[in-house]
Amino acid sequence: MGKSALAIRNVSKKFGDIVALDLVSLDVGEGETFGLLGPNGAGKSTLINIMSGVLRRDGGEIEFLGQPLREPTVEFKLNMGVIPQEISLYSKLTAKENLEFYGRLYGLDSSTLRSRIKETLELVGLTDRQNDRIETYSGGMKRRINIAASILHSPRFILMDEPTVGIDPQSRNLIFEVIEKLHGEGVTIVYTSHYMEEVERLCQGIAIIDHGKVIASGTKSDLIALIGELDLVEIEIEGLEASQEEAIRCGLADMDPTFSDGTLILRTADGSGKLGGVIGFLTEKKAIVRRVTVKEPDLESVFLHLTGKELRD
Repeated sequence: MGKSALAIRNVSKKFGDIVALDLVSLDVGEGETFGLLGPNGAGKSTLINIMSGVLRRDGGEIEFLGQPLREPTVEFKLNMGVIPQEISLYSKLTAKENLEFYGRLYGLDSSTLRSRIKETLELVGLTDRQNDRIETYSGGMKRRINIAASILHSPRFILMDEPTVGIDPQSRNLIFEVIEKLHGEGVTIVYTSHYMEEVERLCQGIAIIDHGKVIASGTKSDLIALIGELDLVEIEIEGLEASQEEAIRCGLADMDPTFSDGTLILRTADGSGKLGGVIGFLTEKKAIVRRVTVKEPDLESVFLHLTGKELRD
């Protein structure tokens, strides 16, 4: 990784007795799209709120663009764009009026603001709807204007907190294109999600966070290497008894067998090639197989390997 845009060291946060962040450390390179991947409630939004200065951390250090960050400064805010989970728009105003309002908050002069509104509306594909009230927009369109409002001031660093939750496929793909264009322009982005495929597509660096802890970080290749690049074989079995389960564990021990909600999970090289032998063995043990899935190594495999469970919503 080149020059660091954001360095987080042992950041912690508690809400009463609940530990939201437990000594979290991350490095985000300048110009990188960095993914924070984890289930709802993992601590992603808390970390985003601390990065943006909305929440105070209980402990730890943060460096932003090489400078220690103690309290949010004007310079920090002008370099930062924040796209929250919640829609931060005025529903009775038009899209253009919302952008004019936010642009003035950023201190943009009239000429620059007009130019940036035109550019961002084109970027999010809503030029033709700029004079319609936000209350007439779909959820996906609102999120796209939310993004436009957050990048009017051309920030060097953008925090995106679950920007595609609950939107239509067209808006999701357009948001992906916006992120990829910003990345191409050298903007640093921290992107939180609980959707594996989004992080795999968009992010160069990735941290997996669960229960307030970073349990792994690195590139996709780095993370997959943690599980030895093995295929994941999932076999749904009906009415499995304890004696059968134990026999299967013993008979398939070389494939690291685990069980989750009636599904046998195996990790092995060439999963498709070995599937016939596995099914034959299960038939001998009188197991009733309902469904079989073979997955090549991906981030979901890594998460399952590290936590022993599927990525929960």
